[in-house]
Amino acid sequence: MLIPCTYLDGDVELTEEREVHIAERHPELLPEHRNLIEETLAAPDQVRRSVRFGSARLFSRWYSDFRNGKHVVVVVVSESAKGRHWIITAYVARKLSEGEAEWQRN
Repeated sequence: MLIPCTYLDGDVELTEEREVHIAERHPELLPEHRNLIEETLAAPDQVRRSVRFGSARLFSRWYSDFRNGKHVVVVVVSESAKGRHWIITAYVARKLSEGEAEWQRN
């Protein structure tokens, strides 16, 4: 599955294997709330650089109407030489703590 991402100026791949991983580890998101992952990539509130994975970015978006107010975080790895971007995981968070902000919506 390919999800458009304006920030990366391209599509982000969600493989079946990663989709299964997210559904197993974060069932509050998949399969029911796939749209939140898509919306977060399409129009994030913030993009942060991952501390643990040098080539990864954390796309986040606040949803006041989801689980009493939570951030949806989608972790995307980019392989710039090939122009490929793919999701390694996605999760729900009360607050953002990892990484330094690279971009923030005004």
